[in-house]
Amino acid sequence: VQLQASGGGLVQPGGSLRLSCAASGSIFSYGAIGWFRQGPGKEREFVAALRRRDGGRYYADSVKGRFTISRDSAKNTVSLQMNILKPEDTAVYFCAASESQGIIVSSLWTGDSYDHWGQGTQVTVSS
Repeated sequence: VQLQASGGGLVQPGGSLRLSCAASGSIFSYGAIGWFRQGPGKEREFVAALRRRDGGRYYADSVKGRFTISRDSAKNTVSLQMNILKPEDTAVYFCAASESQGIIVSSLWTGDSYDHWGQGTQVTVSS
């Protein structure tokens, strides 16, 4: 299983970026797809997740209302649309996949709940 995150780059505060996560197989076969990030000198943190069994979308409070996670069936990807970006959003963003079809909501926030990880994509928000 290979996951690949793409779409990062340099953007000014208030700008937007769209990240994509692609898988070697059907990305929609996983119990959940999550996005995490790790800023400079910080620990990895949860950003957003899409759970397969109910289509539920879950967000960290810090990105709620600005970021949207969605699926693109035609492209076999899960995207993270990031709007109103702030300097504190600067980080390496990772996508991850959980094999657990029954993953519970409280587990979505935890990196250990995910079985597969892609390489990161750098997002830098700076003027």
